[in-house]
Amino acid sequence: MFGLAVGLVVVWAATGPIFRFSETWQLVINTGTTIITFLMVFLIQNTQNRDAHAVQLELDELIRALDGADDSLLDLEDLDDLELEVLRRRYEDLAASARARLAGDPPPQMRTAAALGVAADRVRRLRTSAARTSPTADASGSSPRRSSRPPR
Repeated sequence: MFGLAVGLVVVWAATGPIFRFSETWQLVINTGTTIITFLMVFLIQNTQNRDAHAVQLELDELIRALDGADDSLLDLEDLDDLELEVLRRRYEDLAASARARLAGDPPPQMRTAAALGVAADRVRRLRTSAARTSPTADASGSSPRRSSRPPR
């Protein structure tokens, strides 16, 4: 592929004197490289998306297979930003507690289950208010994107 690209540039450069280095001659290479660059961006994005999906499936399988793993972590990519923030804070607290235990220090002030409950209530309130103002919300007040997800 690279050799083909180099060959095209060499042919284009060699034809420069024939076309007297005209604007059309320059426009041909500029247009060609722009089109190829545009197509390569989509190719790279597609490859990265497939790779990300494969890694996510592998991680989901590891979580599912491990005894004691939290199965609620499966399909995290489907959660919205607020739900991810609640989970992120939960795992930050767990990490801080684990570091404190390893260091022999007393555990740091942890966010309590009540604080996590407040955050979860905030998520529910924000969702409810967004569903009420959303023109695509169904009669139950939930958005169509989330309606296929099983309740927790």
